[in-house]
Amino acid sequence: MARRTKKTAPQPLYAVGYTRVSTTAQAEGGVSLRAQREAIRKYADLHGLDLKTIHTDAGKSAKRADNRTGLQAALRDVCGCGGVLVVYSLSRFARSTRDAIDLSEQISRCGADLASITERIDTSTGMGRFFFRVMASLGELERDQVSERTKAGLDDKRARGEKLGGSVPLGFDVADRDGVKVLIPNATEQRVIKRIIRLRERKPRRATYQQIADALNGDGVTTKTGGAWTVDSVTWIYKRAIGQKG
Repeated sequence: MARRTKKTAPQPLYAVGYTRVSTTAQAEGGVSLRAQREAIRKYADLHGLDLKTIHTDAGKSAKRADNRTGLQAALRDVCGCGGVLVVYSLSRFARSTRDAIDLSEQISRCGADLASITERIDTSTGMGRFFFRVMASLGELERDQVSERTKAGLDDKRARGEKLGGSVPLGFDVADRDGVKVLIPNATEQRVIKRIIRLRERKPRRATYQQIADALNGDGVTTKTGGAWTVDSVTWIYKRAIGQKG
């Protein structure tokens, strides 16, 4: 009679978790490090994964992968065990399509997989790999569109003469018009700018920046902040004024 061999249950696949919060906030949209870790643990339990460890990058931007020590450690661990790298969302994992795909391919080459809980992506399947690329592309498209809308809004404000922040330039003052801060010309300071241009473009011999600074200081003319004129301050005002003219 043949001897029966005892069947053993298959060993669970290993999982490695990765969490991140950005430099601008310790929780984006309420997704704190604690919430990310808890979601990863629940995902591992649900899918029968043996969660080895969870690596973290606290206060790290996702724009680069090479300066995130937590991510690098997670990649080493998951490649070492040939398991699944589990992240809460692609936004915690990478910030660009190219970066996300490069990292995914790096994981694939070492015989491991990537799982993103929020997007329900599992790169162990062909469909999962397809949706991974789609979601990464859509995420980058959304960020590009936000950037474009922000730039368009700033351009529109500039066109209307609204003050966008920073120091008030020489030749202008800030006024409030219906709750909107706008720049209005300061006649006295505009004359100083014209004087700088006139001296600099004087023929047959134009004045040096140092000579212009000396002339203004000698006449008791101060800068916008009430200080003395220097070569650098005269140079900056002149070049800015010429740029505005041209």
